[in-house]
Amino acid sequence: MAWTAGSLAVLLLGTAATGYLMFRHFNDNIAQANISKLLGKRPPDLHPQAENIVVIGSDSRQGLAAQYGTGLTTDQSDTLIVIHIPADRQWAEVMSIPRDSYVNIPSCLMGNGHLSSPTEFKINEAFALGNLYGNHTALGAACTIKTIEQDTGIYVNHFIVVNFTGFEGMVAALGGVEECSPVPLDAPESGLDLSAGYHMLNPTEALAYVRARYGLGDGSDLERIVRQQAFMTSLISRARSEWYNPMAIYQFLAAATSSLTVDSQLGGLLGLYNLEQSLRSVPTSKIAFFALPNYPRADVVKTDTANVLWTQPEDSEIFASFRDDVPASASLFAAPPLPAKLASGRPGKFGVSPGSPPADITSRTASQNICVS
Repeated sequence: MAWTAGSLAVLLLGTAATGYLMFRHFNDNIAQANISKLLGKRPPDLHPQAENIVVIGSDSRQGLAAQYGTGLTTDQSDTLIVIHIPADRQWAEVMSIPRDSYVNIPSCLMGNGHLSSPTEFKINEAFALGNLYGNHTALGAACTIKTIEQDTGIYVNHFIVVNFTGFEGMVAALGGVEECSPVPLDAPESGLDLSAGYHMLNPTEALAYVRARYGLGDGSDLERIVRQQAFMTSLISRARSEWYNPMAIYQFLAAATSSLTVDSQLGGLLGLYNLEQSLRSVPTSKIAFFALPNYPRADVVKTDTANVLWTQPEDSEIFASFRDDVPASASLFAAPPLPAKLASGRPGKFGVSPGSPPADITSRTASQNICVS
């Protein structure tokens, strides 16, 4: 979604007829917040020229149909991504963190002005805790970043929150987005019924495609992560194809900017534009997508069939690569072997896979179609 946000800025600022008033209008659509004082003690920023950006897909149900879930009283993070942009801007990595990851969540400021108690729970609870007592997106982002920094040792430079309502608006503005499903998808609860192959997805289908989980494949969050990563690439390709359709681009930008909350240090629309420009020369074959390796928590706690734990030592090595500004996807980028470093200093409780060999990182590049093996 950071590429989505950066690319929408290019679409706006790269149009000669944009003008100051239109720029100001779209920039004002983007909510900005300074959360630096809410993060407590932070890990060192070992490579200041590199950037780690946390992207949160907010699953607020406001304005959405009941098939996307009911009964939530706070926003939660339906999607959680950490994007690493290296200092040399020669490659990039997009790491998806399963929302059911069982982690340490530190004490966080809530909407009523009180601090939550430290807890152990799935990672998307961090965003919900910050959003208690009034749906405060900035507090949710702060608690999520505080959790990521504590549990991984990765210094987070910026955050971007994207809500569901804006997502549908972006797809509608473009007249749909083409996506390929390698297998048939049938999720009655979400109204999704697709044969294998290419489909032009309307807003409802697109949201179901990236949102649906149960009834698709093995029902895991990991399969959904793959679909989300693929759709991000398709969405931007579709937007760029509509470059000469001013009404479509205007509506796309209106929906996209209205759906965003970012940290004020990023610099709003101009900051997103500068981010995208710094990555413009990176070939898609050097942008890797992967999900954080994990295994069922039921392997350790038999009664917990809902959550996952992070696989060690692989995940600590991935966290170390983000901190040290080297690729985790060594097989894709022909990088040297990574040093085995522990990120949080608490190996075992939340991430040692019992009696199983280390798992390889399964990744793909932005140039690879999920329908082509």
